[in-house]
Amino acid sequence: MRLAAFINPMTPSPSVNHRLDYLDFARQLAQAAEAVIMPHFRNHTVSYKSDGSEVTIADQQGEQVMRSLIEQTYPDHDILGEEYGASSQKETEQQKSGGEPHYQWILDPIDGTAWFTLGVPLFGTLVALLEGGEPIVGVIHFPGLGETVYAAKGHGCWYQVQATDPIRVTVRSSVDLTEAIASTTGVHSSDIQSNPGETPYALTRLIHTAQKFRFCSDCNQHALVCRGKLHVAVDTLMNPWDVAALVPCVEEAGGKVTTLQGDRHNIVFGGSLLSTCGEPLHSEVLKLLQP
Repeated sequence: MRLAAFINPMTPSPSVNHRLDYLDFARQLAQAAEAVIMPHFRNHTVSYKSDGSEVTIADQQGEQVMRSLIEQTYPDHDILGEEYGASSQKETEQQKSGGEPHYQWILDPIDGTAWFTLGVPLFGTLVALLEGGEPIVGVIHFPGLGETVYAAKGHGCWYQVQATDPIRVTVRSSVDLTEAIASTTGVHSSDIQSNPGETPYALTRLIHTAQKFRFCSDCNQHALVCRGKLHVAVDTLMNPWDVAALVPCVEEAGGKVTTLQGDRHNIVFGGSLLSTCGEPLHSEVLKLLQP
């Protein structure tokens, strides 16, 4: 059933239809990627990129099918994906001077390829749409779990398990950090482990201060913030395709997102992400993490 039916029983306005149509399409993209990804789960070989990260044929085919559907359906939209980079920029002088806004789809077919290669079903497929550089649609889909968290700007955050009806989700109430459940994906770019040029964020202070601290899988930790399961999720190193889909989901669930420098502007390209259930906890975590 279309999400609009769960948002408002009245006839949606044109602006509602605009973003919800994009959201429905984004969810279709995630399902199309799942159809080519899952046959390779626990049945694949692993290659490595120049940065040492894993890649499989499932990553490549998942992005290919999504890019093809976008090109067929929205040929004037740009695409940026983890595996195949950016399509040619279509932002015209007309758009820059006040014409139709510039749209860009941001794709990560398998966020958490390391988990995928280990045969652990905690990887996700991320689909986002930027309108004039601002993320307005986000889908966090977990093919191995049958779960999806998704949002369109202005229309709430939703959680669905397989074919059940979606439910609207919200973040937890803000608490003091000593009462919070916090997580991260790893110790990279931290005071525990950092490479030259990386910021050594004070992760150990967060570990010792939070009531509970867990290591969670990639996009899953931010989805758990949306669902009110975690108070804090920290990612010290992020690419645009890691970030874009998460932003609308956390914010529509009532949470707050910034880079680890505290910036919200141009967050998709900010290189890091902090998701929390809101203030004053967010500011408390930001201050604590600074080296």
